[in-house]
Amino acid sequence: MSKILIRGAKVLGGEPQDVLIDGATIAQVGAGLPAEGAEVVEAGGKVLLPGLVDLHTHLREPGREDSETVLTGTRAAASGGYTAVFAMANTFPVADTAGVVEQVWRLGKEHGYCDVQPIGAVTVGLEGKKLAELGAMHESAAGVTVFSDDGKCVDDAVIMRRALEYVKAFGGVVAQHAQEPRLTEGAQMNEGIVSAELGLGGWPAVAEESIIARDVLLAEHVGSRVHICHLSTAGSVEIVRWAKSRGIDVTAEVTPHHLLLTDELVRTYNPVYKVNPPLRTERDVLSLREALADGTIDIVATDHAPHPHEDKDCEWAAAAMGMVGLETALSVVQETMVDTGLLDWAGVAERMSATPARIGQATGHGRPVSAGEPANLTLVDTEYRGSVDPAGFASRSRNTPYEGRELPGRVTHTWLRGKATLVDGKLT
Repeated sequence: MSKILIRGAKVLGGEPQDVLIDGATIAQVGAGLPAEGAEVVEAGGKVLLPGLVDLHTHLREPGREDSETVLTGTRAAASGGYTAVFAMANTFPVADTAGVVEQVWRLGKEHGYCDVQPIGAVTVGLEGKKLAELGAMHESAAGVTVFSDDGKCVDDAVIMRRALEYVKAFGGVVAQHAQEPRLTEGAQMNEGIVSAELGLGGWPAVAEESIIARDVLLAEHVGSRVHICHLSTAGSVEIVRWAKSRGIDVTAEVTPHHLLLTDELVRTYNPVYKVNPPLRTERDVLSLREALADGTIDIVATDHAPHPHEDKDCEWAAAAMGMVGLETALSVVQETMVDTGLLDWAGVAERMSATPARIGQATGHGRPVSAGEPANLTLVDTEYRGSVDPAGFASRSRNTPYEGRELPGRVTHTWLRGKATLVDGKLT
């Protein structure tokens, strides 16, 4: 059917309303809408949000299809309530040319579980030595507007300045992986009491904070936009807060796992907790939550980082860094931000849909749930609680830190331009 009536949903957590989808568009929003000629979805008690947008996803294709593909990654995204994701450039080959970003973009178009917008590399091969084809990637069919060497830091200040100057010409943004490489050589976890007790190489907070401080000053000097990936420390929060108070055009993201998990979990030596940047302290976690609530941190981004079993089921030092996150992100945000009273559902929609769509210029996403807008929507059973079972994931990888953990909330339906990609918790 081309018409779908979502009956009795709490739009952004407010009073129950009916939402009528006609084709790819929201036709009406109101109480008691007629159901004639429409497929009815009974949504009483559930929360309706605009489709989520992830500014930081690793889809691994091309080159690491043993970890994830565009198909499996977008299926995972739809399962988690996402209608658009931005695919990071650290593939094999690296997405540093118009040809590679167009390949990823076309794969996203073919599979259709969510929109895929490639992120272009800042430097050739992520090597930090020479700017990649930023203009050509922007002018390609993929229309790249976000550039990042994520996984590696653009640590050369001159290269970073030139990148900020280049993307300013077409309104692009550089998304920085803030990690001073000299300060993190041999690092295995957050530097602190736990690393000292375990005898693991420490990853100091200043390695992140020093790069952020440098880059916000560069952005101010150039008059360009900079975005901070996976901000993880209380000190980083203060630097971004200071930069915004000066009017510097900086935005920042936090991952769900940095809102919930701490470095105490590393005492298990379970490599599922090994991630970049590392899990930090309880003080950092609380600071990140506060910053997300007050708007210092702009968005939640998953940093969905799938790995095959053999890259995680090994000793800590040899394990790959990263966690899958698309299918659990909204539940973790409900646990840490909504159920604690720090955010309401309208605030979640702002930080997980509207603002990431704005930063990444994802046309048609992050729009209000109102008549005339694209029908990119997510329906959430916020009363649900259940333990996480990675065996049921749509992602090709299973490296979740939440296995067996009870989390609230479950996405039951996702619509991409009016087409259901998830119905009653099952992919279509």
